[in-house]
Amino acid sequence: MKLKKGDNIIVLTGKEKGKKGKVIRSLPKENKVVVEGLNTVKKHQRPRKSNEKGSVIDVAMPIHVSNVKKV
Repeated sequence: MKLKKGDNIIVLTGKEKGKKGKVIRSLPKENKVVVEGLNTVKKHQRPRKSNEKGSVIDVAMPIHVSNVKKV
């Protein structure tokens, strides 16, 4: 895998096609990368303490390296 943390990439396929971003995490065993601000999903977070409320947060999910290209 030739992509590493900090590389600038462009997405070639999928719902995020044409968008640019920076790699924030590389997963070489799975051949995937996590890109800052792209491929986000809403995740429900359970309250951890009794006085805390639950919330919905945005989490960036991995994209396969075959769907991105280094810029």
